[in-house]
Amino acid sequence: MKFINVAVVRFSVFLTLGILLAHFFPNFSRYLIFLSLFCFGMLVVLWWRGRKQLIPTVLFGIATYFCFLLIGYVNYQLRQPNAQPRHYSHVASLDTTALFTLKVTAILKPDRYNQKYIAEVTGYNNRHTSGKVLLSVKKDSTGSKFTSDDLLLVHAALSETPGSLNPFQFDYAAYLRTLKVHHQFRIDSEAIVKRSKGDWSLRGSAESIRAHIISKLKQTSIGVEERSILQALVLGERNEIDPERYKAYAAAGAIHILAVSGLHVGILFLLLSQLLYPLCRLPHGALVRSILIVLLLWGFALIAGASPSVVRAVSMFSFFTFAQASRRPTNSINTLFLSYMVLLLLEPLWLFHVGFQLSYLAVFFILWVQPFLFRLVHCKNIIAKKLWGIITVTLSAQLGILPLSLYYFHQFPGLFLLTNIVILPFLALLLAGGIVVIVWTLIDEVPKLVAEGYATAIETLNAFVDWVAGKEDLLFSNIPFSETQVLAAYVLIIVCILLLKKWNGKRVIKALAGILLFICVLFWEKHRASQQQLIVFQKNRHSVIAYSNASEMVLYTEDTSQGISSTFPVSTYRVGRRIDSVSEAMIPKLFAFRKQKILVVDSLGVYGVKDRINIVILTQSPKLHLDRLIDSLRPDLIIADGSNYTSYVNRWKATCQKRKLPFYHTGARGAFILE
Repeated sequence: MKFINVAVVRFSVFLTLGILLAHFFPNFSRYLIFLSLFCFGMLVVLWWRGRKQLIPTVLFGIATYFCFLLIGYVNYQLRQPNAQPRHYSHVASLDTTALFTLKVTAILKPDRYNQKYIAEVTGYNNRHTSGKVLLSVKKDSTGSKFTSDDLLLVHAALSETPGSLNPFQFDYAAYLRTLKVHHQFRIDSEAIVKRSKGDWSLRGSAESIRAHIISKLKQTSIGVEERSILQALVLGERNEIDPERYKAYAAAGAIHILAVSGLHVGILFLLLSQLLYPLCRLPHGALVRSILIVLLLWGFALIAGASPSVVRAVSMFSFFTFAQASRRPTNSINTLFLSYMVLLLLEPLWLFHVGFQLSYLAVFFILWVQPFLFRLVHCKNIIAKKLWGIITVTLSAQLGILPLSLYYFHQFPGLFLLTNIVILPFLALLLAGGIVVIVWTLIDEVPKLVAEGYATAIETLNAFVDWVAGKEDLLFSNIPFSETQVLAAYVLIIVCILLLKKWNGKRVIKALAGILLFICVLFWEKHRASQQQLIVFQKNRHSVIAYSNASEMVLYTEDTSQGISSTFPVSTYRVGRRIDSVSEAMIPKLFAFRKQKILVVDSLGVYGVKDRINIVILTQSPKLHLDRLIDSLRPDLIIADGSNYTSYVNRWKATCQKRKLPFYHTGARGAFILE
């Protein structure tokens, strides 16, 4: 591909490496100032000495790449609370009630019991502060909700954000940290002392416009389910989509159309380009057209929620639009990496967003692989050519996101190709029609015929998705895939594509090395999963203990008729540990693991054992005298699982602290694992 600026690609790679180093190795920051000063000083000296040379020296290149690595490292560290003097965490104590001033900045999807928001802590006990928190407000009979830019004075206590308590579980606390959220408030309406409207913000105004559009759409004759799809397609509002409908789209491999992303922005870009093309005939019309396209795209991004995938797509098309207007030669890969680098400079935490990762990988593989695949088949018929184009785009994007999709979602839709062949052309019509319906709604009442026609189109889409999702035999789920496998898979994919593009001896050797690496990783993962393990799960109101050996697992529960093996958290553990066979049994009172005697004491509180016990597991809130048990059995460790009352756990913990005996509560520290 011509005009690829290799420097931009390398700068982006080293910037990414710097962010990753800061994320996984944050303790190097103490040496960062000296390292940065030395590196930048060396870069200036090397530039001054070689400023008249046509080709820079190798040392200058190394220093430049190292500077980008440091920029990524420093930029990430500056976003952390310890680098922000006014961050609330420096002055506020956890679990201590105080007065906090909060400004609502984002509205999240509510759960069964709480409305959820992201809020900025602007004040703490009359002190100006900064920093974001998760705000969970218990639902009450009034049903009142907050909007962006609302100011709240709350009398509450900060607490830790909920983290992962079981292996292979989604870590919600880690996800919130990528949003700069490190703590939470869990309150009810009585904790809100005062509510008022805060200062104007661009994001708040965009959310108000979106809320106004949604309220207008509710007045049309479009059904609830169809309207929820319209809101997701055009406005990026997915909170009203039925969970079963969402699962159907995921099973059909069409979940990407429910999240406003590069695909939607690309379609909108093409529509705007065609509509505004007559401006090119005017003096300076090309520049005016480009400015209008960019402004409209960014307006769409704001109204659609300004998610990382939308911002990425709009920034890329903005670069591409102005490059076209300047009539300079450009390349889509250059534009992609330039937008990638700019966005990570503005917000390095976006690197850890799943949507951001999948979006960039999909676009990169489309730009890199699709032209090669398209040239493999020569189509003379225009319809066949368009169909082959959709197929190659779909295959390229799927190839790019496949390892990450398996890692995050552990499933692969076998009919993804059919789904995209049908949906992609249909999506352009739905998106254009949705914009027309929304604009019409804001201007005047939408005619019933138009509203019902659009609703019928969405019903047709839903029916097709349901048909594809119903082919359960072609949905491959529960696929284990680790981080190591992801890296090995991308190495294998890249070397194989390079080999297919150009055959030579070196690339054959690289491809064989990639295959060997992937096979070695598979054997390593299988060996690691084959190790014996005993685990006491954290599950509220239930006792669940498992013993796994290779691909087999014995699951011990208090009631084998409940089918816990197919529910959370056992289901995710089975996928992560590559468990094929599961048998269930009642929890034994006494058993051994790796020469350690383990006693389980249930609600009866009867243990009837006089020999020394290594580990005691307390379940179902037994009424017992813990001091007497400790004196009798002399255990090395006491474990309390999630089936116990909190008051009992606190009493046992105090007893163990007094006796200087290790105490482990799965509700606080997560599942207990013994290997």
